[in-house]
Order: sequence, then C-alpha cells, then structure tokens
Amino acid sequence: MSLLVTGTVGIDTVITPTGRADDVLGGSAVYFSLAAAKFAPVRLVAVVGDDFPPAFCDVLASRRIDPAGLETRRGSKTFRWTGKYLGDMNERESLRTDLNVIAEAPPPIPPAFLDSEVVFLANTHPAPQLNMRQQLPAAKLVVCDTMDLWIHSEREALTRTLAAVHGVVINDSEAVQLTGQKNVISAGRAVLAMGPRFVVVKKGAHGALLVTADGVTAIPAYPSERVVDPTGAGDSFAGGMLGYLAAEGRFDYATLRRSLIRGTVAASFTIEDFSVNRLQALSETELQQRITEFTGMLAIG
Repeated sequence: MSLLVTGTVGIDTVITPTGRADDVLGGSAVYFSLAAAKFAPVRLVAVVGDDFPPAFCDVLASRRIDPAGLETRRGSKTFRWTGKYLGDMNERESLRTDLNVIAEAPPPIPPAFLDSEVVFLANTHPAPQLNMRQQLPAAKLVVCDTMDLWIHSEREALTRTLAAVHGVVINDSEAVQLTGQKNVISAGRAVLAMGPRFVVVKKGAHGALLVTADGVTAIPAYPSERVVDPTGAGDSFAGGMLGYLAAEGRFDYATLRRSLIRGTVAASFTIEDFSVNRLQALSETELQQRITEFTGMLAIG
C-alpha cells in the first residue's frame, strides 16, 4: 500500500551526555521516512526554507522516499530546534525552537500523492493535520501524532483531528495530559472514546502500549546498550510501525501487535547515534536480525 507522511523537516542542534551535534538533519517527517522506508516506499510532504542544505535533500532522495512533496520555499527559513538531554536521557529540555517556515501555509500535496492509502500525520499543529486528512479521502489508514503544546493550546482543534483519524501515537505524559487519566491504559481507552480505532502510548525506555477495542498489548523497549541521542526515536517507532502495516496491507489486531515490534526495533537503531546517522547506515540484514532477536525475547512460556 502507498504510504504518505507529512510533518517537519528541520535542522537540529542536539546536546546529550555523550556529546553534541550541531546543525544536523532532523524533523519528525525525516525520522519517520527513513525508518518506514526500510519496510515500504514513502511519499514525503513537507516544507523547508531556501537555507536547507542540498546534502540533506540528497539523504532523503537516496532511499525509498519520494521527495516530490518536499517544497523549498524561497525567502523562508527552515524549522530549527535545539535541545539538551539530561541524566539518563529520559528528560529533555528544549533550548530553542524556531518555527520559521512551518508557521506559514502548509505545503501542497502533489496530485500524484492524493491516492495514498496509509497516511501518517506527524507532529504539527492539529489544524493543518486535519486539513491534510480531508484532502486524502481515499486513505484506508490515517494515524496522527501530537504533543503537549497542542494539547494545552489547541485542544479544540486537536479533538477535531482525533475524531477524523483511525489511530493515534502519543507518549504517556501526553496521554495523561489529554485525558486527565493517571493510568496509561485508562488514558488510552479515553483517547479511543474520542474517535480513533487504536491508540499507541509510547513509554520511552519502558516500551509501548497498544489499546484497541479488541484488547491491550504491552511491549518492552529493546534492551539497548548504546544510547547516544534519543531524538527522533518516537518518530522512528511510528515509521517502523506504519511502514510494516503498509507493506502487509492489513490493520487487524494481530498485525498491529506485530507492527509494534518493527517500530521498537527501528527506534532502537535511531538512538545509537546522532541525527539520522544510524538509520542511514542500517542494512536490511541488521534490521531483520534484530527483529528476529527481539521477537525471540518476547516468546516466553
């Protein structure tokens, strides 16, 4: 099935206890695309400014990613983010966020992309997310992400977006903030009541939780020994998950459960280096070996 992602493409500066990376490729749509492309071709819809390095464009065009929907807007500047991770890297501090071009009109969807069947609305303002969803009526699976900023400042718009999608990927603190439920399973069920068919609650180093009307599945994180930079792990998780679903072409409960394994494994590679370096270097053999290894870890009893 055809897979489309829309979200941010940006330039990051990241500081962690292991080191620092300045002016590197980042953005929710970038991490998603590189992870998803390990499983299925990806159509990218995003916007950057004319300061976006050509070498970064080459990274996106060198994989199974169609960048026909990546607009370079003249006279605008690319989204930039500077962040610092503390201690065990479960805590993150945003030092600077320059919305730049993403505060302007959203990019158009190329006509050739309008038949996309699987769609991921990566984290951005919920109003453009809803607008994108409305332009893709043929989509069989639409999943969105969000963040605490929109839950706090754009709740009404976010509620409308949640009612229009099939699935939501959200972290545990955001699920609690959105619903007022302190238990993450209860929070997941409360999000289901807003309209989606399934909710995936990301719990960082503690794994993820799938909540549907058919049941609840909990999965641990892959036990990584090397953690360099957690940036993009959640978007890579979504990329691995939806890339697998697009490749399989079905979205039943059993397939959703298996997709969690692919998402977790994709994220486990992302954190092993700064920016998208590890995803770029990741081979098909490495990916499949870790999927097999992780699946074996979960087969207990």
